[in-house]
Amino acid sequence: MALIALLDLKLKTETLDDAKVVLGRILADTRAFEGCLGVDVLVDDADEGHWIAYERWESAEADAKYREFREGPGKITDLGPLLAGVPSLTKYSVRDI
Repeated sequence: MALIALLDLKLKTETLDDAKVVLGRILADTRAFEGCLGVDVLVDDADEGHWIAYERWESAEADAKYREFREGPGKITDLGPLLAGVPSLTKYSVRDI
């Protein structure tokens, strides 16, 4: 079953240019990860420092392997200083209803 993950980021407005570079590098790895069906970045029209990474995964297992990668060898260390708040991650199962 497919899975959607929403990574909600609040960025410091003075770091947006750096954030584009850092997130671009991070998302290149994410998009290339086995089981990733794509990632789009949504930017809030009312708040340019509020971004959501809309990730599509072929399965919950593929997403879990990716999260394991990010906790280990793919750990992200350069995004933290650009953030204005703690990111949140919400996962949704895609279901035929």
